[in-house]
Amino acid sequence: MAASARIGKTQLQTLADFRYQLRRFLRFSERAAVEEGLTPLQYQLLLQVAGWRGRDGPTVGDLADRLQRAQHGVVALVTRCEQAGFVERRTGTTDRRRVYVCLTRLGEKAVFRVASAAWRELAALREVFRVERLSAYNDRRDTRAEKGERRP
Repeated sequence: MAASARIGKTQLQTLADFRYQLRRFLRFSERAAVEEGLTPLQYQLLLQVAGWRGRDGPTVGDLADRLQRAQHGVVALVTRCEQAGFVERRTGTTDRRRVYVCLTRLGEKAVFRVASAAWRELAALREVFRVERLSAYNDRRDTRAEKGERRP
């Protein structure tokens, strides 16, 4: 970490507020997952599978990246979720060497119930945890970078 990066009290307060609101939201989601009979990590895995933008589904490597976990740990998590009936592994249609993780109906129902509650909570936090604020931050940072200015 560069010691030369100086930030002021306002930036520290913004970071603290952001971290607080983020943790509140994550804790809500974790509790909702447990109430659904999932561990928080199982919910995160199911959410990444459900929200995958690719055609066939994510691979274990994709999920390891999205969950920021070691691949061998994600293999064990996928296996536990598979044993619980939430996901299944499928061989790729175009490349039979690839194995994709896909939701089962049970996994789909579970993730949609938790995600629906999380979405409502996120909407309730709209005024304190605003995406617009993040966009404004990103836009300001990108503009400064283009001008060759230091990022905060």
